[in-house]
Amino acid sequence: MIGSDVKSSSQFSQVVLMRIGSIQLESPFCQAGLAGYSDRAMRLVARRRGCSYAVTEALLDTILLSGGLGLKKSIDINDEDHPIAGQLIGSQADTMARAAKILVDHGYDVIDLNFACPVKKIKNAARGGHMLRDVVRGVEILQAVRDAVAPHVPTTVSLRRSFDDTAASAEQFEQLLEAAWGYGYGAVRVHGRTVQQKYQGRAQWEILRKIKQRYPDRVILGSGDVFTAEDAVAMKQQTGVDVVWIARGAIGNPWIFQNARQLLDQQNQTGVTGAAAPLSPPGIHQQRQALCEHFAIAMQIHGEQVAGRRMRKMGIKYARFHPQAVEVKQAFIKIISLRQWNEVLDRYYKVDAAGVWPSPHSSDEVNNEPFSDKLLELEV
Repeated sequence: MIGSDVKSSSQFSQVVLMRIGSIQLESPFCQAGLAGYSDRAMRLVARRRGCSYAVTEALLDTILLSGGLGLKKSIDINDEDHPIAGQLIGSQADTMARAAKILVDHGYDVIDLNFACPVKKIKNAARGGHMLRDVVRGVEILQAVRDAVAPHVPTTVSLRRSFDDTAASAEQFEQLLEAAWGYGYGAVRVHGRTVQQKYQGRAQWEILRKIKQRYPDRVILGSGDVFTAEDAVAMKQQTGVDVVWIARGAIGNPWIFQNARQLLDQQNQTGVTGAAAPLSPPGIHQQRQALCEHFAIAMQIHGEQVAGRRMRKMGIKYARFHPQAVEVKQAFIKIISLRQWNEVLDRYYKVDAAGVWPSPHSSDEVNNEPFSDKLLELEV
């Protein structure tokens, strides 16, 4: 399995060419799957601004297998939306394997297994992060999915660092990790929190660093607490992970990918960590262009009524970059139609001006707002 073609650097290797199996990535930053957010509209707006790799939100295996409208809604990619990983979640090896084949048959480049989501929605059924407590089932799924898809199709798995902070849980994580390598998985994504933590507290990047040090020739994706371009580059440099998985930090900020690439390029050229020219926030007309693209694609996918509801929450996030952020946010909250959307753009985005940087952790809903299970469904 191909990892990184590298040059010698200081603490970690500098990535020249990154691959996940046969899939070449242009940069070490990817858009994660976010339930209710990361549809094709969000992915394409980000791709046009430097995102070279994206992952779908978690797709339930049984919905894919049921066919009909559920399958149609789940399968939504086009020629611009590559390379892309279809992320699967489920609890049975047979259904996960058959669902993986459906995704491959519909053009997905990579299959990612979600063993990371901390929300247990089906009573007494291990899936997502709860697979870290059912290693036998997890290993069966890893093998079944790998056997079900063609050898040239890369498979990856998303894990949390453990289920809880016990030694036994850490050992179960290691068993799944070794099983993934043993069955030929092209990469593993590790979130720096436990399943039990859900999204409370801070992600432990030090654990990501230790994992990468132990597996220097394997492709490791790191996730957790990446809210800005500076965060993304910091994770890359501090942990040595091959790819940084950007989740909540990408909501309403499709520029985060090109900004992270710019920062990393500058620091690689200077050879000094943290030495880079200041980034400029997107201007008003840059923001307007992204907002227009996002709504137009959402309309194609969902129709005006559903797009209006989805884009309301997206507009709120985009508003953080506007000099009148509070006022613009309130305007977006009232959006339910394309007409109202255009009225907000004409009122607040007609005249070009400099944008502003939002608070560095304004994307961190979980740690900055009252805890709720609804928020847990964001990042899987």
